[in-house]
Amino acid sequence: MTEEEIRDRPGRAAAGALPEHPVRGALLDLLADAGTITSTEAARRLGYSSGLCSFHLRQLARYGRIEEAPRAGGRERPWRIRQAPPPAGSPPAEPFGELARGLEDDSYHRWLARRDQTPAEWRRDEAFSAVAYLTRVGVRRQVVRDRRVEQLAVDREQQPATRPDAARPVALIARLFPLLPGAADAES
Repeated sequence: MTEEEIRDRPGRAAAGALPEHPVRGALLDLLADAGTITSTEAARRLGYSSGLCSFHLRQLARYGRIEEAPRAGGRERPWRIRQAPPPAGSPPAEPFGELARGLEDDSYHRWLARRDQTPAEWRRDEAFSAVAYLTRVGVRRQVVRDRRVEQLAVDREQQPATRPDAARPVALIARLFPLLPGAADAES
């Protein structure tokens, strides 16, 4: 099937909905793995033309599935998955929504299933969890420290020349939330 046939193939979807499409599905999967991509990067990784990827990225944005990511300069137009807006009347959405948590969990399970296929030096799972007793100010300070590390990651994502030679993409995940008593705790 040619790119034109893929592009022009009618989809079956409800009125106003974005029809299912193999290129758009591949782009969404790639965004879920990479975080942000440009049409040029998508074309290189998926084997399609940059123009076809650009067309489908714009379609995904038009229908609210993705959005432009902040630019690091130049003409490149990075895209990222858009968080779903909260239902009317609900509290403001947190910046780290259910979609992000689902993508993290999927990526982590993929890692667990395939880590024996990676080079030995990368096979160690560095995940950890801890309970810390912090004040609200202590949580805020930890968030500021974590955001500095995150900004370094964003810079390296958007500016590949800044990455060390042996660098590989690694998920950085931090969840800071108060532990609430469970049902058994509330009864005692």
